Amino acid sequence: MAGAARGRRCRGAVLLLLAASVLAPLVLYGRFPVSPLPDSAGTGAFDRGDGSGSNLVWPHMAASEVSLAKDLTIERLGEHKNRVLSATDDWQAVEVARSHPSEKKIDTWEDPASRDAHQVVAVGNDSAQSTQDDMIKEVVSTDGRADGFRDPGDSKEAEEQDGQGMDEKELQDATELEHKDGSGASENNIAGTDTAGNLTLSLNKESAADTSSDQTTHASTNADLATSASSTYHSATSPDATIRIIKDQLIRAKTYLGVLASRGNHGTAKELRARMKDIQRALGDATDDGMLRQNVHGKIKAMEQTLGRIKRMHDGCSGAVNRLRTSLHSTEERLQSHRKDANYLAQLAAKSLPKGLHCLPLRLTNEYYSSNSNNKDFPNTEKLEDPELHHYAVFSDNVLAAAVVVNSTLVHAKKPANHVFHIVTDRLNYAAMKMWFLANPLGEAAVQVQNIEEFTWLNSSYSPVLKQLESSSMIDYYFGSGKARPGENPKFRNPKYLSILNHLRFYLPEIFPKLNKVLFLDDDTVVQQDLSALWSMDLKGKVNGAVETCGESFHRFDKYLNFSNPLIASNFDPHACGWAYGMNMFDLSEWRKQNITDVYHTWQNLNEDRLLWKLGSLPAGLVTFWNHTFPLDRSWHLLGLGYNPNVNEKEIRRASVIHYNGNLKPWLEIGLSKYRKYWSRHVNYDQVFIRECNINP
Repeated sequence: MAGAARGRRCRGAVLLLLAASVLAPLVLYGRFPVSPLPDSAGTGAFDRGDGSGSNLVWPHMAASEVSLAKDLTIERLGEHKNRVLSATDDWQAVEVARSHPSEKKIDTWEDPASRDAHQVVAVGNDSAQSTQDDMIKEVVSTDGRADGFRDPGDSKEAEEQDGQGMDEKELQDATELEHKDGSGASENNIAGTDTAGNLTLSLNKESAADTSSDQTTHASTNADLATSASSTYHSATSPDATIRIIKDQLIRAKTYLGVLASRGNHGTAKELRARMKDIQRALGDATDDGMLRQNVHGKIKAMEQTLGRIKRMHDGCSGAVNRLRTSLHSTEERLQSHRKDANYLAQLAAKSLPKGLHCLPLRLTNEYYSSNSNNKDFPNTEKLEDPELHHYAVFSDNVLAAAVVVNSTLVHAKKPANHVFHIVTDRLNYAAMKMWFLANPLGEAAVQVQNIEEFTWLNSSYSPVLKQLESSSMIDYYFGSGKARPGENPKFRNPKYLSILNHLRFYLPEIFPKLNKVLFLDDDTVVQQDLSALWSMDLKGKVNGAVETCGESFHRFDKYLNFSNPLIASNFDPHACGWAYGMNMFDLSEWRKQNITDVYHTWQNLNEDRLLWKLGSLPAGLVTFWNHTFPLDRSWHLLGLGYNPNVNEKEIRRASVIHYNGNLKPWLEIGLSKYRKYWSRHVNYDQVFIRECNINP
């Protein structure tokens, strides 16, 4: 009702102003111009100026006074015109906002009332010959068109009263005013003076009323537009506003549910779960608010009440922070525990042997001893001690791994006849290793398989490693249930680091007394290019030719050695570059001259209690070959395929030797599958023993 009343008042003000703007030019520019000049007696009489003494204006007075009246009236009409347009625009915006609440661009709608109001004023000023009835009809029709945008919620009766009743009243007032103006001016000057005075007074009153109406209209319009704009924004841009509220409630409910469970508040937790089920059922698969059920608002309210009650039950921010810190600390402890378990399982998997690799040496050993052949020697034995040939040393108890090293080397060798392979294994795998190379001959290349048990000179009185292996404390540490120190990595307890096969690389001059150079290869390497150039390389008087690994900070000496020990700190640089074992060119002549084996023995004896380093052969090699290592180009030897999943593919293809150092060996199921192809391409899976043991790529 208040909105309808405001609309009626606004339209009334508009009609009055329009009527004034129409009638004023008729008064000024009609057939009987009148000037409101009072006489000296204050009676309002005017002289005609013809000397008859009638009440009309003198000729010399009429022109100036009429001009002044015209200027003042035109100025006032301009002000009224602006207020008319402003009031019409505001009123029309309100009507549009009411009748079209879903429209976004209210301000871009074309206002017909404003356009027609301009036309009315223009007609009133420029066309004095048009009749007054036509102008009044146009005012009525303009108001009717503007009223066509009425709020559809209004009743028909209110529309008739508002659109017709007001229009008839304003029309009657305007007609009476027009009649007085026209007829009074023609009959006598007194009537004309009264009409002009009434017009001026009416304009003043209308100006004050228009100002008040204009302010009221602006205030109501702004309020209505703000409400309409807010409603329009939410309805147009947020069709899923209710769904967002529901999802927000579910997120908060899940958070509170975890807190309630931790604090033992099971009753409230049960209630919260029930609220969550209700609101989830109400939400269903809805993607916009129109798809929601009718009772969803009640469930939202109930959920909000429950969440508010739970929020009031809890502590402030300090309590929440303390609980989060406790939870974080507990999570970190569990994470550390899981990491230890994962590390232990990884070490266990690395030490395990797949069924196929366990089957293969058994089948080969059985074949070796069941064979009736009396000739179990390899051909080309004359090459074994020829120092002019290219000699390789491979120490392994893994038949298939050693076979891949030999096969990959010969595939890429330019002159296979110049290559000689010396394989040393333990007593358990000696027959299997020998049978493999007897069943798979190398052609013109020479191969030698030796049993470490046949090295009679390698005993505990000569080798510190063998002496340490015989001690009860060492046996308990590596093979028994001895407890490791807190925080100690379980890989330190791997017996392979104390295995004599792992330390046999420090006895190369004793194993090959007639050779000058030997290229040492680990059994987890794959050769991808011809390596003949290494034998002609000048090591500058150094004993060991190796690729340095100081590209990363953890490959420096302080990673492997205990620099808190004064013996280590006084002899080595913690920032010195480490180098890689796995592909090493050893100059045995220089080795013998510099007595490197004794250096190794000295440091191994000093580390009997494992206080200088933890791991097996690499730290021992760092201290043994300190200042005796010649750096090779990095392309000769690429590391990381046994632990790093991000090795660059281009570097792999460019490397002469790739190394699967780490626990993820290519023959194990835990190996990195993306790198296994480089290793498996050198395995003949059609070979009878491999096929019988179900070894597959």
